[in-house]
Amino acid sequence: MRTIKVVDLFCGCGGMSLGFQNAGFDLVAAYDNWEPAVKIYKKNFNHAVHNKDLNDETVDVEISAFKPDIIIGGPPCQDFSIAGKRNMGERSNLTIRFAEIVSSVQPEWFVMENVYNIERMPVLPKAVSILRNAGYGLTIKILDASRCGVPQARKRFFMIGHLGDTDGFLEELLNSRMSAKQMTLYEYLGDSLGTQFYYMHPRSYNRRAVFSIHEPSATIRGVNRPIPEGYQKHPADKTEILDGVRSLTSKERSYIQTFPEWFEFDGSKTVIEQAIGNAVPVKLAEYVGKCVLDYAERG
Repeated sequence: MRTIKVVDLFCGCGGMSLGFQNAGFDLVAAYDNWEPAVKIYKKNFNHAVHNKDLNDETVDVEISAFKPDIIIGGPPCQDFSIAGKRNMGERSNLTIRFAEIVSSVQPEWFVMENVYNIERMPVLPKAVSILRNAGYGLTIKILDASRCGVPQARKRFFMIGHLGDTDGFLEELLNSRMSAKQMTLYEYLGDSLGTQFYYMHPRSYNRRAVFSIHEPSATIRGVNRPIPEGYQKHPADKTEILDGVRSLTSKERSYIQTFPEWFEFDGSKTVIEQAIGNAVPVKLAEYVGKCVLDYAERG
């Protein structure tokens, strides 16, 4: 089997990199502009990780030098100001920059991950247009991580491109391997948490915050707080008795993101929680990677 070389853009602490590595790809380089995540990445991978602003257009040539067969990445879905002479004063998006880099470097494949509601954002058609014009057939899919080997109800957007292929080329493989039921925390971690119920700080107190290990976890975010004193129970909380209910440790939350036990997280608690919450679940990336690899081998 030929070696398929990967460059990971907006790599964060390395969830997507590790998933593709586990699937059988050869990671040759990674890029991110958040120093704390780069520091964690360096502790866990042997290949180079570059702390660079991918908005700098000189990076295209640098990435081309690695001769990647596939570019992967989860560009942060937020506006940024473009400085310099190119589009002074205009607002754009790192998703567009990802598409531009792929279009410039022309790897055989790319995989882009993002928030599931990017489909409602005006940036997506622009990125799609750039990639189609560069010759890529596209498979666009919202995946529920809990049906792809992750004990977490986390929906994510994936766009997979293959040069010269037809749209929807990977749809059948992505669908055929999906689990019919969502994976629970108990199925993945057994009794290792030492509790049947746990607290996850909600986005608002209109939402429940106490979960059972016999269901998928809610989406792991970059915020992790202890259960507040005098917490008012939500009607949908999974237990009436809050005695013994606790929030999860950073390490436990990394397991729910399907990072292995050996993966080291370094930095302040705030940094570690944000890095874990921002990561692509390892097993979800592995799921997509294996589908790409099997499709490539068929060809």
